[in-house]
Amino acid sequence: MSLQNTASGQKLSTDPVVAAKSASASFASQLLPFLVGGGSGIIATTCIHPIDMVKVRLQLLGAGARSGKAPSPLDVARNIVAEGGFKGLYAGISAAWLRQATYATMRLGLFDRFLATLDTRATGKGRILAFGDRAMASLAAGGIAAAIANPAEVGLIRMQSDGMKPKAERANYRSVVDALVRVAKTEGVTALWQGAYPTVIRAMALNFGQLAFFSESKSYFKKNTSMSSLTITVAASGVGGFFASFFSLPFDFLKTRLQRGGHAYAGMLDCAVKVMKDEGPLRFYRGFGTYFLRIAPHTVITLIVADNINAALRR
Repeated sequence: MSLQNTASGQKLSTDPVVAAKSASASFASQLLPFLVGGGSGIIATTCIHPIDMVKVRLQLLGAGARSGKAPSPLDVARNIVAEGGFKGLYAGISAAWLRQATYATMRLGLFDRFLATLDTRATGKGRILAFGDRAMASLAAGGIAAAIANPAEVGLIRMQSDGMKPKAERANYRSVVDALVRVAKTEGVTALWQGAYPTVIRAMALNFGQLAFFSESKSYFKKNTSMSSLTITVAASGVGGFFASFFSLPFDFLKTRLQRGGHAYAGMLDCAVKVMKDEGPLRFYRGFGTYFLRIAPHTVITLIVADNINAALRR
């Protein structure tokens, strides 16, 4: 039962069956955004995982070297296929699914709940939802979700980077569970939260760029254009994808370097200083095109799938 119904003086049912059904329906409505977020994130990740694989390899190549020609995304993709066949482009997919089952479920579900709460508060004060509200909801949702999902991030990076090592040194993880168990056994449980700080910062930056700008752009397009609902979603997703890429790529770069494993860096600041000194500031934006081609389609697919799931459930 909502607070609005209670405040309006509506009589509450004393029938325990009716009350139980009402409570169950309320719980389901609260849970739905989380389930839709996780499901749509998994579908989107399955579609764009090869791009993410190439992005990670680009970020790890040339560590510690300022000079040298940067490999193209196509060159990296060819090398991956040459080493392990086309299935090599899906290395670490089980970790990517686990990440979406935790991270996407939490970030999209929490964003929906936070935004609904802020909208109710804004309405109570006689104003409409502002960009600052959207920014606050996206930053909080991204940070909380990333902290919870960090072990899946570590497993994903370890599985995706394993193929770059000499064959004799490869861990050859069988699955994400195998990767997480072996990392915990050999390096300690705390290693599962390796790179957690840049992961959280990256998630907050990405969520701010993606969800806050998507929500704001969608609202603007609805009010000021005659575009169809699907066109608005795609256009707003493109805006969100660009800003998400721009704000989050430097932190994503640091996260990838830290979660690769080893002891090359003492932490995020040490990693940033060494990269700046040894490789130059532009290295933080290496692979921006590939990163954008991962973020933008992922955003579009996630939100379109989510819209369709919600529409189907409303029927």
